[in-house]
Amino acid sequence: MPGDLTNINERAQILLKTLVERYIADGQPVGSRALSKYSGLDLSPASIRNVMADLEEMGFIASPHTSAGRVPTARGYRFFVDTLLKIKPLATIEISQLEGQLHVDNTQKLVTSASHILSDLTRFAGVVMTPRRSAGFRHIEFLQLSETRILLILVTPEGDVQNRIIFTEKSYTPAELVEAANILNQNYAGMTFDEIRKRVHEELRKLREDMSQLMTAALDAGSQAASESADEVVISGEHNLLDVQDLSSNMANLRKLFDLFEHKTGLLQILDISNRAHGVQIFIGGESGLVPLDECSVVTAPYEVDGQIVGTVGVIGPTRMAYERVIPIVDITAKLLSSALAQR
Repeated sequence: MPGDLTNINERAQILLKTLVERYIADGQPVGSRALSKYSGLDLSPASIRNVMADLEEMGFIASPHTSAGRVPTARGYRFFVDTLLKIKPLATIEISQLEGQLHVDNTQKLVTSASHILSDLTRFAGVVMTPRRSAGFRHIEFLQLSETRILLILVTPEGDVQNRIIFTEKSYTPAELVEAANILNQNYAGMTFDEIRKRVHEELRKLREDMSQLMTAALDAGSQAASESADEVVISGEHNLLDVQDLSSNMANLRKLFDLFEHKTGLLQILDISNRAHGVQIFIGGESGLVPLDECSVVTAPYEVDGQIVGTVGVIGPTRMAYERVIPIVDITAKLLSSALAQR
């Protein structure tokens, strides 16, 4: 049975930290000679072996069959990340470069850029859950296409433009279309479509029936547009994982992982969990609850607009990743994406 975390004394913690760091750096099982060299502890090989045996019994490290050295388990990585890890802040110049790459005028492009940045900097897969569209509008316009076809131009609260065609039973004059748009913009901009429906149920009855029909059709079309999203998750750099030996050595698991990327439903579940949390979240191996990620770690952070969390950014890579670098990259990217969205 794995032991209690509090049973790990300072000496064992130093050796575990050294072992995890050496394994992340080299990808090879770590033996007592390497631990003696890099730990800075004045311990005999026998003493180191005794501590390693205790850590193995507690489930923090394991012995591969082909080597006398040890490797961290998911439990060992978790203790390392939660207790022993020292984060390396990104350099100011790196942050400035990131900021420069996130200056685009379209939400979808911003999300795609953030995904590419995460992938490029970590050499793993970058994932971003797109902002959940606010179910409302900032501005509405109508444009007549033909006698019974009207183009609804909807500007979302995030500044994106959605177009929908409305089919009507009667023809409207340009003046009537302007009047209908003005009523909606002046009285209901900034509200959700559900709120608007509740409020206008009585108010629309006071309008001419034909005008009421047009505005109801606009609300229906706008509500549909708000509920649709081109891509709920944007993924970049999946091919990077083909170069990670820890993952590419097992083709069956790698196929499951790429199936996860293709169908995205399971990925959305884990990103949604992060969406409801504050700060960086780290899922190591089986902690994600998704079988294809059993050999992976997922590092995520939520991003926000106007103080409201609207999405999640993250990196998917092997459990043997440089957490001290990946964590600040994910954290800073989430903050910069929040800032870029706020400026739109």
